[in-house]
Amino acid sequence: MNRKKQIEKLKKRKDPWDMIVVGGGATGLGIAVDAASRGFKTLLLEQHDFAKGTSSRSTKLVHGGVRYLQQGDVSLVLEALKERGLMMQNAPHLVRNQSFVIPAYEWWDGPFYSIGLKVYDLMAGKLGLGPSKHISKEETIKALPTVEQNQLKGGIVYHDGQFDDARMAVSLAMTAVDYNAVVLNYFKVTGLIKEPENNMVSGVEAVDQETGEKYEIPGKVVINAAGVFADSLKQMDEPGTREMIKPSQGIHLVFDKSFLPEKFAIMVPQTSDGRVMFAVPWYNKVVVGTTDTLVDSKDLEPKALEKEIEFVLETAGQYLAKQPTRKDVLSMFAGLRPLAAPENGEAKTTKEISRHHKVLISLSGLVTVIGGKWTTYRKMAEDAVDNAIMIAGLAERKCITSHLLIHGYDKNTVAGSGPMSVYGRDRDEVEEIEKENAQYKGWLIESLEIKKAQVVWAIREEMARTVEDVLARRTRALFLDARASLAVCQEVAEIMAKELNKDQSWADKQVTAFKTLAKQYFLEDA
Repeated sequence: MNRKKQIEKLKKRKDPWDMIVVGGGATGLGIAVDAASRGFKTLLLEQHDFAKGTSSRSTKLVHGGVRYLQQGDVSLVLEALKERGLMMQNAPHLVRNQSFVIPAYEWWDGPFYSIGLKVYDLMAGKLGLGPSKHISKEETIKALPTVEQNQLKGGIVYHDGQFDDARMAVSLAMTAVDYNAVVLNYFKVTGLIKEPENNMVSGVEAVDQETGEKYEIPGKVVINAAGVFADSLKQMDEPGTREMIKPSQGIHLVFDKSFLPEKFAIMVPQTSDGRVMFAVPWYNKVVVGTTDTLVDSKDLEPKALEKEIEFVLETAGQYLAKQPTRKDVLSMFAGLRPLAAPENGEAKTTKEISRHHKVLISLSGLVTVIGGKWTTYRKMAEDAVDNAIMIAGLAERKCITSHLLIHGYDKNTVAGSGPMSVYGRDRDEVEEIEKENAQYKGWLIESLEIKKAQVVWAIREEMARTVEDVLARRTRALFLDARASLAVCQEVAEIMAKELNKDQSWADKQVTAFKTLAKQYFLEDA
């Protein structure tokens, strides 16, 4: 996946694209894979980097949503459980079975959640990951040695999926390219092209953020998959129209593995304000979250609110014997959920806003996808492409993504089995880089098990263009330990300058930009 070659393909094509997808997060990338695998000429444009926004900032779970079952949203849970199973089948190098424990501190907790989770198991059917069961206090402590033991009665074990969201996004981009799509990051859509006689959308105006070169690109249908920024494109189509997105912010704090030393995750089904809280093992660290705060601003780099940080620390402390403090936070990150705004009135809490996705079609033919979540990305894409086919008058072609293998697929690679497992069948090629150049041999950050060869691979094959791309999304250094990523940003910049044929000035600017960004990922007063 080479950016220069992708731009050459863009310039070479004179005929209209069958589908132009705007947005390179989970939704847009899923659509590109679906459309390209059906044989449609597909172009995807992302204004920043793939998964820069919401899609790299999740709780790292592929799940049906136990709390949606609690709320009675059976259709969403059924859909998500099916999609969870398909993700694991199609990307075993990226998605794995994760065991969760719900600690029970009241006698009624056990039967209540055991029954609910049995229903959860039944709804998963043949795609289930394992049966839930009630366990004793002793078994709970063995699974969670650091759990708060005072008044602990026992626990309930159940199964869901765990994954690396940004790596899944990069793999989807590569899958789309495998099926001849053209996929570009740092390519901003600045306007819509419309037919003068009927006002129908017939393409996009865009600019290459790296060179400033402007493009007018014809397309038979344009799909708005811009996530929390979907309203921006909708405004280009219908100025002054009501906003479709009501963003909800969620934050996560990352701690050392000592807070959760075994392989089990914790799920807290009812926090003090009715939210769900998770503590999940991830790359020898622990991700704890999340919050659910309605916000007004839509930023590429949302900032964790002080009240959110305190809430996560306090809630985690109620379930862990060792109270986590600000000094224990290795990294913190915030993301915005692109929730579909309620049609009648304002929702006061996020519970009132549906997690279902919506496919909307404007009078101009613009197709917009909003809502949804990572787990259901494939189904969202299928619905969007089906609608786009109708709008563009394209030939009917059946969706094949339910059994389409994601780039890197290797049935012998188990997700999370080692630092290189995310590459699947590409692992040997990544490691070959070490052999061809002694400078690229060894660790970039040994504590995070990230190799220098991964940086080179990210540049050559995964369209990484900045130090941030490498340390935030191609590897997850920034999200795992912000200070550790700061310590190596200079080395990454120098490797990138060499590979991309850039000068020292470029490298220096990259380091300055990354240092400014990284400060948002750790608590400076800790």
